[in-house]
Amino acid sequence: MSPTPAQTPEQTPLETDVVIIGAGPVGLFAVFECGMLDLKCHVVDALDMPGGQLTALYPEKPIYDIPGFPRIGAQDLVDRLAEQARPFAPVYHLGSPVTGLSPQGAGWRVTTAAGAVIDAPAVIICAGIGAFGPNRPPLEGIEAFENQGTGLGVKYMVGRIEDFRGRRVVIAGGGDSAVDWALALADVAASLAVVHRRAKFRAAPDNARKLEELAAAGKIDLVIPFQLGGLEGADGRLEAVLVRDLDGAERRLAADALLPFFGMLQQLGPIADWQLDLRDNHVAVDPATMATDRPGLFAAGDIVTYPGKLKLILTGFAEAAAAAHGAHAAARPGEILHFEYSTTKGVPGVCRD
Repeated sequence: MSPTPAQTPEQTPLETDVVIIGAGPVGLFAVFECGMLDLKCHVVDALDMPGGQLTALYPEKPIYDIPGFPRIGAQDLVDRLAEQARPFAPVYHLGSPVTGLSPQGAGWRVTTAAGAVIDAPAVIICAGIGAFGPNRPPLEGIEAFENQGTGLGVKYMVGRIEDFRGRRVVIAGGGDSAVDWALALADVAASLAVVHRRAKFRAAPDNARKLEELAAAGKIDLVIPFQLGGLEGADGRLEAVLVRDLDGAERRLAADALLPFFGMLQQLGPIADWQLDLRDNHVAVDPATMATDRPGLFAAGDIVTYPGKLKLILTGFAEAAAAAHGAHAAARPGEILHFEYSTTKGVPGVCRD
């Protein structure tokens, strides 16, 4: 999946049925759903590989709520989605963020930082949370312990689980990411402490229960209610994490790595300039069609909001299917869509008994 070569200004704009902005899991599944409706797609993403947050932040993180997979690694899920989309020959423009979205005739023109110009009657925005970065804890001198490679230090994503084998790990946070990674690293790290400011974790109840069971078994040290207070070390090598409770009492946790999971900072980037109906940095859509307030523009995944919205990958998959059907009406106006199930229609390149 190499990026499409940049066009020169003299070249005729590329034309397709649908431009999908975002090559995360929802964007990849949107390719499949569009393909099943005989719609050709171009996919644009700022990252140089498909997968979005799953690939960039936690490729080895296990995911437990994908139907049919009791457990699947994040990168494995991305690979399967890309394989599922492959029969429909999507054109990828990777490593090149969208720089412009403007009306063009009866459709839209998308431009990228690499110089590509793509015209399409429909656009599906699957940009996740937009551009993202870690919510860095306000600890003095934290920058000196970042970017230390396998020497660890402060990390905002796990990457390879094996890098943490036999190491002293401190996780800070009380949400799903903190709990999920604590469960994943419990049998890998030499020691594992989870620091949270309250006893209740904001994670899936079953995972929170597993965390408490591991703590009761002595495999995890639950440091609650405490907050991060400081870092100790020299020459970029982390030696300890200092934590303080609400009364100011301090503990010193020996550590080779600190994993602070306090969420991601969301930056919509150019999406904020596209004159969409934005609510708290999310795109408002009609949940029946995933249509925005601008004709021919649809959105799906974590970027959207509507009453009852659940930020789950599987919800994004359903939204991608609805958006694809909405895009079909925009790309094939007046054409009656005879919907067929994949079990009867089949999929190109896939044998059907």
